[in-house]
Amino acid sequence: MNTEVQVRKMPTMVKLAVEIGPLAVFFITNSRAGIFNATMGFMVAITVALIVAWIFERRIPTLPLVTGIVVMVFGGLTLWLQDETFIKLKPTIINAAFAFAIFVGLALKRNYIKTVMGSMMKMDDEGWRKLAWRWAFYFAFMAVLNEAVWRNVSTDMWINFKVFGYLPMTFVFAMAQMPLMNRHSLDKDDKNDEDDDQKGEAA
Repeated sequence: MNTEVQVRKMPTMVKLAVEIGPLAVFFITNSRAGIFNATMGFMVAITVALIVAWIFERRIPTLPLVTGIVVMVFGGLTLWLQDETFIKLKPTIINAAFAFAIFVGLALKRNYIKTVMGSMMKMDDEGWRKLAWRWAFYFAFMAVLNEAVWRNVSTDMWINFKVFGYLPMTFVFAMAQMPLMNRHSLDKDDKNDEDDDQKGEAA
């Protein structure tokens, strides 16, 4: 009897909903019912997103899991103490933690970016090292930026920054890494080897 659990690939639309759905819930709920109800909705949406990820892939990726834990902790403090400062600190804590983990990993000769992304692409060690440094500095920058924004603007403006600033900035930064990833790609070398083999067979 085959007891192996079948792992389904998450459909693109479901994956998109899992990744940005909680933030959309936070933004919409805040505009209609305020920051505390938005925080509650955010916590519920994060929980649902993690459950959906588990149902499809039978695992929860590290980054969403860490984010979910921090949301629960700081969201819970926000609701318990009725102080919106805690939910505003959440992006600072997450980004600072990611930056710290990557920096420490590099110092210990461990590349956590490769650990997280290694199943999606193949690169040489120099490429992974450069990519890790870039993401570490990006996370550190975003931690500082979040602190600057929430301490100097209204809650609504801060939420607008999270939705319409943070996500586009992260997307642009990720896309900007494509030239580096292409230069150090091992998939390209594998393809060239296959082409050479085919030419040899044809000859």
